[in-house]
Amino acid sequence: MTTRMPRYDVRNDGMGPYAVFYCEKCDREFRSTPSVGGTIAKEVGRSALGGLLRNVPIVGSMADRALDDNRYTTTMTQTQLDAAWAQVESRFHECPTCNMVCCPSCWDAQAETCNDDSPRSEEIAEAQAEQAAGVLKGIASAFGIDQAIKSAAEAAKTASANMARCSKCGKPQPPGTKFCSECGGPVVQPAAAAKCPKCGAEVKGGKFCAECGAKLEPAPTVCPNCGKETKGAKFCPECGTKTGA
Repeated sequence: MTTRMPRYDVRNDGMGPYAVFYCEKCDREFRSTPSVGGTIAKEVGRSALGGLLRNVPIVGSMADRALDDNRYTTTMTQTQLDAAWAQVESRFHECPTCNMVCCPSCWDAQAETCNDDSPRSEEIAEAQAEQAAGVLKGIASAFGIDQAIKSAAEAAKTASANMARCSKCGKPQPPGTKFCSECGGPVVQPAAAAKCPKCGAEVKGGKFCAECGAKLEPAPTVCPNCGKETKGAKFCPECGTKTGA
């Protein structure tokens, strides 16, 4: 519960004034019901008085001023405002740490603080991120683009794995670079994908091509440091690294 009223304003859509109270964390709105009692009473009074004094212009003008149209007023008395606040007060909570009045979405009921000051703030942030990811996944699935997103992610992962990188700091380097531009360490070049000598299809192990059935020759040894083919040598002819051949 709260001990004070948060920021608010008074509106009127033609049914009488009502108050809109705002969460001080996210500005979410909570509205009271319009104060229609005064509107109905004044409408009845206006109709009766207008009928009795229709032919008395001066008194009629005075009656109009006495019976202001409550349907369009945008002010509330303190009593009306207190009544409006009583309608929505249970939805708000005041944080004992930052003293801000917030809505249920910004409130950690378990810790009895706002989410920002909760000792479970990291856990809450992770849960919100998972929820947002689930919503995005649902939207993508609804529009039939989930497979396209998945394919793009896999392609990006493959491209990252096939990049030349520094063996010391791990920074990506342009293809063919021998030494890192950041720390000077030797650059590991990605191993070239093995291809069938007959049809050119990429092969991933095995003695025969899965595409055309041609017999595959053993893949040449590649230097683990610079990626250059060593052709069976025990040390790389390019950088001297032991290949384990």
